[in-house]
Amino acid sequence: MFDVETLIERYAVPDRARPHLRVSFVSSLDGAAWLDGRSGPLNDEWDQQVFATLRRLSDAVLVGAGTVRIEGYDGLTLDEESQRWRVEHGLPPHVRLAIVSHALDLDPTAAVFTEAPVRPLVVTHATAPAARREALAQVADVLVHGERSVDLPAAVADLAARGMPQVLCEGGPTLLGALVAADAVDELDLTISPVLVSGTAARIAHGPQRLVPMRMVHALPGGPMLFLRYVRA
Repeated sequence: MFDVETLIERYAVPDRARPHLRVSFVSSLDGAAWLDGRSGPLNDEWDQQVFATLRRLSDAVLVGAGTVRIEGYDGLTLDEESQRWRVEHGLPPHVRLAIVSHALDLDPTAAVFTEAPVRPLVVTHATAPAARREALAQVADVLVHGERSVDLPAAVADLAARGMPQVLCEGGPTLLGALVAADAVDELDLTISPVLVSGTAARIAHGPQRLVPMRMVHALPGGPMLFLRYVRA
């Protein structure tokens, strides 16, 4: 396994006060973002260690509602070592979860809300169902950005204004596609899993086409995996 301090050094941003949106994904060799609908079968303990490090370094985790349901998100509680590290570096012990949802098809009694160590955020738009918005407001802070669809750049700017400039997006592909289309991605952290999947699995970004030049920061081998880090060119 990696030395944790080495990983922190590898993935730290130069200026934490400057807003920065990084995206974390795993992909098969042939570009599949999942197997049987979930990304879990593509990763291993090496990838989980990098994944945990990225969460440790972040102020907020941004994720689509579909990914929350499919991947079975819980309350996003960091381990004790990560909590200690964050407090020692002037950060709150836990990262805050921000769920992007257009339809607000989320269960207020789900573990992602009831087991959260800090009140989650739900990001939606003005025409989302009012009754669902009211129900979710009991267990989360609901942020409204955009009229008929979520204005993602405005939402990310709002997180920064609330003291959360370092945002980690954990997917899924539709959310990443929308972020790419909005030119809102500052960094991609991509794990290449040594498997072939074939089939009809989506690629990591799905949405309107846009070319965004990126620059490689590192290509870090770890066990059977390859960890790629890219930032804006």
